[in-house]
Amino acid sequence: MNDISNDYLDNHYIHKSNWLRAAVLGANDGILSTASIAIGVSAARTLREPVILATLAGLVAGALSMAAGEYVSVSSQTDVEKADIEREKIELKEMPDIELQRLAEIYEQRGLKKETALIVAQELTEHDVLAAHVRDELGINDISQAKPIQAAVASGASFTVGGLLPFLVTLFLPLNGMEYALYGFALFFLIILGALAAKTGGSSIGKAVLRITFWGTVAMGLTALVGYVFGVNL
Repeated sequence: MNDISNDYLDNHYIHKSNWLRAAVLGANDGILSTASIAIGVSAARTLREPVILATLAGLVAGALSMAAGEYVSVSSQTDVEKADIEREKIELKEMPDIELQRLAEIYEQRGLKKETALIVAQELTEHDVLAAHVRDELGINDISQAKPIQAAVASGASFTVGGLLPFLVTLFLPLNGMEYALYGFALFFLIILGALAAKTGGSSIGKAVLRITFWGTVAMGLTALVGYVFGVNL
């Protein structure tokens, strides 16, 4: 039975949602922010070394910031989940009958008859009362449960991978006109990222590519516009 359940889960994509979200966000931010730094510095400098140094510094700082930010935010979610679970333990101990009725009402709202809902609630309570309430009353399960370390590693590592791509451009392409090359390569990298994310998540590749390319172009375009308005040559 467990093998069947595991095979069933492997054929779906929702169990990838937590780390996939962090990975796509990290890689997208890595490409855009690192490319933007490189574009700005390369347009203002005639030497390659400052461009490389600034891009590398942005890459390292961004990766650490993404990992730390993801860890803190997901840890906050974990704290809320743990607090709710502890509160649920107290309620189950102090008013088990009310909690049983509450669980039965949840199943009834999902479409079961009142008598059937009560039977299901009773059987699940006998099996594992806390697990039943955590899953069905609080909406916390193994798939949706926050995992700070996993999110931080996925976000930081993906930012590094994404940021390395524009950084390699600053190493090997001619400095003259590098900002335009960076813009073009950044769009190319974003298209690849969108396609890989869609493939991994089982969604439409066309929509994902269009979405990530559009917003990437908007971000870099607005950065260039701000620089133009304030007299900065981007």
